Order: sequence, then C-alpha cells, then structure tokens
Amino acid sequence: MSYEPEKWSSIEEIAEHIQVHRDTIRIWIRRGEIPAHKIGKQWRFKISDIDEWVKSGKSADINKGTS
Repeated sequence: MSYEPEKWSSIEEIAEHIQVHRDTIRIWIRRGEIPAHKIGKQWRFKISDIDEWVKSGKSADINKGTS
C-alpha cells in the first residue's frame, strides 16, 4: 500500500472548493479565521483542514455580530 501525502492547495483552489470569492479567503486569512499556512510568500491549505473547519461550524461563526 502506497501512502501519498495530501497536496497543498492554493487560495484559488480553496475558494472554488468552498464556493466563496478568493478575496473572502484573503480576508479570513488576515483575521486568522481560516486554517492556512504560509509557505514562502504564498498561502497554502490542506483541503482536509478546510473541510474539518467547515464541519466544525467555525466558518459559520465568522460573520456573526458584524451587521
């Protein structure tokens, strides 16, 4: 059995994966609200981390009280 590590995804790939605009992802990164890792000058994500973040409900809490 071969183990292949999960690939790192870009802002554009994550935005498409969770169907939000890439600028929204950048805002969430600045606020520290989304699991992201800076590799060099670029932000990268693990889809499994993002899926867990969404399932945990933390993504739904982002805009609470900001109206």
